[in-house]
Amino acid sequence: MTGALSHVRVCDLSGQLAGAGATKILAAFGAEVIRVEDPVTRGLWDALRGTGPYVDDRRGVNLGAGFNNHNVGKYGVTINMRTPEGKDLLRELISISDVVTENFAAGVLEKRGFGYTELRKIKPDIIYVSNCGFGHTGPYRDFKTWGPIVQAVSGLTYTAGLPDTEPAGWGFSYMDHMSALYMTTAVLAALHHRDRTGEGQHVDLATVPAGIAMLSTEVLEWTVNGRTVTAGGNRADFGEMAPHGIYPCAGEDRWIAVACRDDREFGVLVKVLNEPELSSDRFATLEQRLDAADDLDALIGAVTATRDAAALADDLIAAGVPASVVKSPPERIDDDPDLDAMGLFPSVTHPDIGEVRVEGIPLRCSQTPWRITTAAPRLGQHNREVLVDLLGHTEAELDDWAQRGVI
Repeated sequence: MTGALSHVRVCDLSGQLAGAGATKILAAFGAEVIRVEDPVTRGLWDALRGTGPYVDDRRGVNLGAGFNNHNVGKYGVTINMRTPEGKDLLRELISISDVVTENFAAGVLEKRGFGYTELRKIKPDIIYVSNCGFGHTGPYRDFKTWGPIVQAVSGLTYTAGLPDTEPAGWGFSYMDHMSALYMTTAVLAALHHRDRTGEGQHVDLATVPAGIAMLSTEVLEWTVNGRTVTAGGNRADFGEMAPHGIYPCAGEDRWIAVACRDDREFGVLVKVLNEPELSSDRFATLEQRLDAADDLDALIGAVTATRDAAALADDLIAAGVPASVVKSPPERIDDDPDLDAMGLFPSVTHPDIGEVRVEGIPLRCSQTPWRITTAAPRLGQHNREVLVDLLGHTEAELDDWAQRGVI
């Protein structure tokens, strides 16, 4: 393999979104990522392995599209860490790796005999990056978290939703993706430190603070002004813009996003919409528009509901008003020329799922571009390549381990 990280080998014990998302990025830039899974639970220590979306009516541990999306470009082996032979195999793999990654709950890997102290005995300069809800230290270290819990504890849920209703949160784990980005940064920083000093280290990462990092302005509002930011729907959190929202357009489930940054842009919006009532003195200043925000949004929505979303967005952008169609999946994935030029949704061929598109990496490197060409591994797909070709064991040993549940 060639790439910016083709000299790096990762023993990847992580999963879900937070861990698997990080090692996906490393693999896209050339790192040899060997994903270790459990043969006893049929890979289901990663809940995404067998869950939807699916391409058809088939179900199984090798058919989860979410797992495929987050594990492209990796090798996959199964090792039963409950057995002495399995522990020995994992030690061998760690001994030839640069990085060990995991996102179990705090202490799980240590209880299995692979905490940082033990990892250093196996390979003194190993880089160990752990990623769990609250990290491995502090009063919350033993708490177990999942997406909705992290959202609630970090404060994201408190700020999300419509005004005067209960906090909504999201069904999707944005914090997992944030912590995956931090995890990638942590691996790269630790590798750079090791290259300069020869020292490995344990990087203790926590998903809850990664969620808090998405609330920097809300944190600032409290620490500086002693004020809380509550859910405001699509309106600007700090009253810096009005209008600032999502408005209906003609057709089924068609919407447009509009944000006016100052009085001039609002004046341009009024001209494009051609609604005389918007020229009323009661909307002349930002303060007045904020005071009459409900009426303002209702007036704008009544006009936009009669207009084609794409044509209206084009008119507003041409006039200098920030606006965009609220894009549907086909518009975002199939029809966006910029994303197409970036190649953001490459296709891979999975032996069970077939040919599907996956998410790429949203950046361009002129000298070391990312590459995603292979699908996620089937459960234990690369046992022979890793355990025989890489670690030097025999086919007979492999067959014996498979029969006895070691792999």
